[in-house]
Amino acid sequence: MKMNKKLVLIAMALLCASSVFARKPKVKRVDAEEVIDLDGYWNDTDIRTVCETLVNDCIDSPRVAKFEKKNGRAPCVVIGKIKNDSSERIDTSIVAKKMQTAIINSGVLEFVADSNERVELREEKADQAEHVEYGTAKEIDAETAADFLMTGSVKTQVQSADKYTVRSYFVYVTLTDIQSNKIIWQGENSDIKKYIKNQKVKL
Repeated sequence: MKMNKKLVLIAMALLCASSVFARKPKVKRVDAEEVIDLDGYWNDTDIRTVCETLVNDCIDSPRVAKFEKKNGRAPCVVIGKIKNDSSERIDTSIVAKKMQTAIINSGVLEFVADSNERVELREEKADQAEHVEYGTAKEIDAETAADFLMTGSVKTQVQSADKYTVRSYFVYVTLTDIQSNKIIWQGENSDIKKYIKNQKVKL
């Protein structure tokens, strides 16, 4: 019993010592455009590279231009799922939002709210119908329909040998005509390839 008490006291002393001598993080602000690869996984530079390539391809699509010429307006797009089919955790919603922002700013396409946002908007309209001044409430059945659905995926291919790893990323984005199910445009980015040397860490 006495031995157990001694072990507990030793453990508590070690915990106190570790907290006293714990290292404080040293933070240095860097330029947002600076390329920083700490572990070889997907990062902000990859997102920027992918979005720049795919947005430019989408904007230059002849079928998108053909739609505007035929209908006299830019097509409306709704964002669907950008799936993560890779071998790591990737927040694909960042890719979707960055592409949406860049394409909206280009003036080539217009976007309508996605499925989650539409639920909130409809709740707001229903609330307005009951509580706001007559004539100012927004109509429930007056939404603009989307012409195209934007979907996509992020995939990875990993090769490893000894202490070396090569990680390749493939990003696909597709615009599909909601009425006809025809693919209007499909973009691909396969420019991201990382060569990683795995080093053993001494403990």
